[in-house]
Amino acid sequence: MRLQKNTSLALYSVLEFAIDPSRHIPASEIAEKYGVSPHHLAKVLSELARSGFVESVRGVGGGYRFAGNARRITLMDIIQLFEDFATPSADRREPSESTPVGMALGAVMFEIDEIAKATLGSITLATMLRLIERQQGRPLATAGHVNGRSPDVATQEAAAQGAKTKHAKELDAPGASTRRRKPRRPATPDGERRRPAARARS
Repeated sequence: MRLQKNTSLALYSVLEFAIDPSRHIPASEIAEKYGVSPHHLAKVLSELARSGFVESVRGVGGGYRFAGNARRITLMDIIQLFEDFATPSADRREPSESTPVGMALGAVMFEIDEIAKATLGSITLATMLRLIERQQGRPLATAGHVNGRSPDVATQEAAAQGAKTKHAKELDAPGASTRRRKPRRPATPDGERRRPAARARS
């Protein structure tokens, strides 16, 4: 599988933002680091922002920041925004691809692409962040990074967990549990309650 330039830029950008979700990174910084024009990169970032993976902040100190959950977003989620995986129609194929040899090679290449897509769909951004750490030989400087989640997502999850804990404590508090009621005695046909039979004395 060969990725387009825009796809590669999208992956570079999202991973750069995910390293420190609390930081707003100017597009010019990413463009300079990867040797591309800011105008070209702006189109890629605009698509990422439209899809909710990043968000833009205007004004002084603005830029882009990661807006997703690195533990859930996969590489394939980013790639499929920019790649067209549809099978080309017959009129767009080369004449050689219609020969027995071409069709056999095409079947092999198709299988390889399917394996590649499955692999990319199983690798999350959090996994990539751990690989980046190994490559540079030191932990990532992630001041706002919480277990692969952006600060907003981490705060929401922490609040939800706190609510669950509070509810559990209330249930465990004295007097919170309901007393078990004694089973009611079955009624006789005349409406009176039947008393248990006395034990016979030996």
